[in-house]
Amino acid sequence: MATTDTHGFSSFAEFYPYYLSEHQDRTCRRLHFAGSTVALVCLVLLVLTGSLWWLLGAVISGYGFAWVGHFGFEKNRPATFRHPLYSLAGDWVMYRDMWTGKIPF
Repeated sequence: MATTDTHGFSSFAEFYPYYLSEHQDRTCRRLHFAGSTVALVCLVLLVLTGSLWWLLGAVISGYGFAWVGHFGFEKNRPATFRHPLYSLAGDWVMYRDMWTGKIPF
């Protein structure tokens, strides 16, 4: 079976447990959550103001917080570098799972 951007994962369902295993440190998860929240605020501001600077803010905050979590606390290399599309999806699924209590905050 040929894969595209998945680098060995045949589906997101197969990737997500791996993604969670790369986010075992609570501080790393909390930084992901903070970065995703700031990114959402930036996207709302983008819609309200029409200023593309908010899009840049969303990207910088989303990835910046996460990378600090990985390099500073989790001590691993962010999955974004190896699995960019699945990693982006995984971040938002983990964000939802943290909101709903499925993953400890």
